Amino acid sequence: MRSILRRAALAAAILFIALPIAAFAGEPSAWIVPGAGYRWIPNELGVEPDGPQFGGILGVKIGSGWALEARGNFGTHDSVGGAGSLDILHGEGNLTWFLGKGAIRPYLTGGAGAIRVSGGGASDTKIAFNAGAGFAVRLSDRIGLRVDGRDVMYKVFVPYSNEELYRDGPEIFGGISIGFGGAPSDADRDGVPDKIDQCPGTPAGARIDGTGCPVDGDGDGVPDGIDRCEGTPTGAIVDATGCPVDADSDGVLDGLDKCSATPAGARVDASGCPSDSDNDGVFDGLDKCDGTPTGCTVNTNGCPTDSDQDGVCDGFDRCPDTPDNARVDNTGCPIQVSNKETELLETGMIRLQDVNFDTGKATIKPDSYRTLNEVGDILTRWPDLRIEIAGHTDSRGSDARNQALSAARARSVLEYILDKFPELRPERFTSKGYGELQPIASNTTALGMARNRRVEFKVLNTDVLRREKEQIKFAPKE
Repeated sequence: MRSILRRAALAAAILFIALPIAAFAGEPSAWIVPGAGYRWIPNELGVEPDGPQFGGILGVKIGSGWALEARGNFGTHDSVGGAGSLDILHGEGNLTWFLGKGAIRPYLTGGAGAIRVSGGGASDTKIAFNAGAGFAVRLSDRIGLRVDGRDVMYKVFVPYSNEELYRDGPEIFGGISIGFGGAPSDADRDGVPDKIDQCPGTPAGARIDGTGCPVDGDGDGVPDGIDRCEGTPTGAIVDATGCPVDADSDGVLDGLDKCSATPAGARVDASGCPSDSDNDGVFDGLDKCDGTPTGCTVNTNGCPTDSDQDGVCDGFDRCPDTPDNARVDNTGCPIQVSNKETELLETGMIRLQDVNFDTGKATIKPDSYRTLNEVGDILTRWPDLRIEIAGHTDSRGSDARNQALSAARARSVLEYILDKFPELRPERFTSKGYGELQPIASNTTALGMARNRRVEFKVLNTDVLRREKEQIKFAPKE
């Protein structure tokens, strides 16, 4: 028996491999499968233990992949000595589960029924159970093959135990399946029957309209359902999956990109063309120095060049050959040092005796603005110096009043300087009143007292002043 089963399984495998794998659309809702097979019965029945059988299957589809099937077969088994025979009629109802959707569909089946054994004028009917597996091969919408094997279990009388016990009765079966009803033929499996399908070659997965023709919502030539990038802008070039192409990777799609060869990294406008906000000839995104002043010469990175290293870019520098370390103005030409700045560099202090206030008050008179403005401009060129603004008076009046007045006037000068020159950092400055404690001339004469009434801008970090003075050259004032 095992040899026969192996041969049957081999034949089924060869058939399985040889048939082309195709898909059919019109699945029948019912089928009949006439056919034949081979059966093995328990030895206790006293006849030949194997032999052919004939029968068939009647099935009806009850869901996706599921069916109810009525199966029946009949066979005759001769006695071992040739003195008689047994007729075996077997019928059952099965639940069958078909796997997959292709032309070749494996299935599992199982159920229960009855088996009737008759011979010698007597008959006996027993309940039978079965379970098995096989495969269905579709040759067309309605015609196919069925091949399966199963084990049938039923009770027989066992002499040595003097009782009925369950025994196995393996079977193999093959037949031609003839289908009825079900959906009409649909070769491209788009859900529209071939007889009304106006586009019979629709690609698998494409969404269609009522006539069976593919829908292309974004008009890019790739049907919806296959199109992985629905909503592609009109005019954009797409690949085979319907996704837009951007050859220069600038974020603007080919077909819409008016500048298709944009260098990698350059920022572009809505049309795909590079922008150059500072008009230096180097595209934004590649320009490492955005905001280059108009007229400056730049290198390939978009950064201004400065051949004389004076801090004023080439193309804008009116004095391109400035000596090394020379301090220059905003045109690139060396700064001419004033007398007050010379005083600051040489003494660490600017002393002003022409800053005038209202008598007995800290209100600065307008005729002093020019002098203070000149000092403020000098201090902007020395951003690392810490400055004390000191107020001094002559000896007229009480010490306390002179102390308070000098402090108020020093504070008033500080407030004016910071307001007039907002680029100066307030933390660099302090103010202090010394009253009459630090005279620089005798208070017994009018000239001496005039000299003692003064405002001084004193450098507190003279080491910084000395270091920077040694490093920077100035052009002498003419």
